[in-house]
Amino acid sequence: MDITTVDRDRAAQYTDDVVELVYNSGPPTYDYQFVTRAAFDRLIGDSWLAEGTLCGYDETTVALEGDDLLGIEIGYAGPEFDRRKRTLRPLWESIIEDGAVTHDELAEIARRSYLASYLNAVIPASAYYVHALSVRPDHHGQGIGAALMKDAIDRAADEGYRVVHLDVLSDNPAVKFYEAFGFEVLAQTVAPIPHSHGVPMEQRMSLDLR
Repeated sequence: MDITTVDRDRAAQYTDDVVELVYNSGPPTYDYQFVTRAAFDRLIGDSWLAEGTLCGYDETTVALEGDDLLGIEIGYAGPEFDRRKRTLRPLWESIIEDGAVTHDELAEIARRSYLASYLNAVIPASAYYVHALSVRPDHHGQGIGAALMKDAIDRAADEGYRVVHLDVLSDNPAVKFYEAFGFEVLAQTVAPIPHSHGVPMEQRMSLDLR
């Protein structure tokens, strides 16, 4: 197994796999925010191929077995999270032009995304932020997630970050996985309206590097 990165040309062959992996990192939140799975799939697929965006290939580490994508880790400097979220606007404009999402549907997605945004605590500039860590379900328990996390932690330390932060839903079995790496819960947040639609409490977890 190789822990590596891919360029845009190679990234294109993994678009569908990446979309599924990102979705699997938080289904309740994504189901609420995006209203339809089709809207989620289109946005994340477009973001994956667009450098500098929220789920761009340029800040994604992949676990490969030959040409098979087994897992991903998407992460960047803490302040990049908000900046990269803003880059999604042009992608939505293109999606609307294609007729894949209507203006009314986008308005509802924007409303729900705004409400769900209160689940995420502020990310300090000293933090490396793991936006998504996900492994194919048929490869769970093989140490792939651990290899991706170790790589992220090592890179964060080498690049001078003080902490690694991530957000995880409180009912996600991955909480124990992160605790095994030494992550601790800094904050627990509930957004009442999303919560009433099935979105669990979010936990901000942190690992000190110094």
